[in-house]
Amino acid sequence: MSSFQDIWVPVVTPFHDGAIDFIGLRRLISHLLDKHVAGIMVCTTTGEAASLSRSEQLAVLDAVLQQVPAHRVVMGLSGNNQIELLQFQREILTRPVAGLLVPAPSYIRPSQAGLEAFFHTVADASGVPIILYDIPYRTGVTFEQATLLSIIKHPRIVAIKDCGGNLANTLALIASGEVAVLCGEDMQIFNALCLGASGAIAASAHVQTADFVALCQQVRDNQLVEARATFFTLLPLINTLFMEPNPAPVKAALALEGLIGSELRAPMQAASARVQQALRQRL
Repeated sequence: MSSFQDIWVPVVTPFHDGAIDFIGLRRLISHLLDKHVAGIMVCTTTGEAASLSRSEQLAVLDAVLQQVPAHRVVMGLSGNNQIELLQFQREILTRPVAGLLVPAPSYIRPSQAGLEAFFHTVADASGVPIILYDIPYRTGVTFEQATLLSIIKHPRIVAIKDCGGNLANTLALIASGEVAVLCGEDMQIFNALCLGASGAIAASAHVQTADFVALCQQVRDNQLVEARATFFTLLPLINTLFMEPNPAPVKAALALEGLIGSELRAPMQAASARVQQALRQRL
């Protein structure tokens, strides 16, 4: 559990003329490491993993592993074909990674028993820790609290990315002491940390990264007045970065900073002129 704390960035995947921009990716990773993030999560929702082939996902992972120590790299693993997902898991695990970020299968909407069986199957097949990714508005399936508390008893399921929007579940997970709770809703980072979350997986932390890192440290040091002030300085940025579907505004912000281009893969669309103007004002 102790390795999954502080600020982890679910890194975007830069593109240029439709192909992965590995030069931009290296530049971005160096920038984030310089800001002292705890780690990098690869091929997540923010990384547009659903628009990448399996071979492209592995190529992105390999590129990140060339720059980042393996104990600071987590790979996203998602899909609704369990046989193919387990095959891809085996390919990923030929690389050294700190863990796998795994959401429920999307579209299928399995039962609670089906969810528990799925996560236990993935965890049984894994040689590295599993972070359960609870994000019902993308998967279409909601975990009951009893299901979550049962799933996390598996010894390899050591953390949860909490985007469930259910405070009772969040509190139960923190109180259990069974898993590290990583806030996945950027607007909730301050209160989650104050309640006992161990950190956050924050798309917004691509920008003003040092302030997100400082926020975690301030809460840990019990400097809550300072932490609240830091959070309120970040709040306008967070609001702007979620004006349109993630990661379009994040990529627009990074493009304004000269780190990568703003290109996304269809059907995702680049940030609108309105969002770009708002980001110019914020940055």
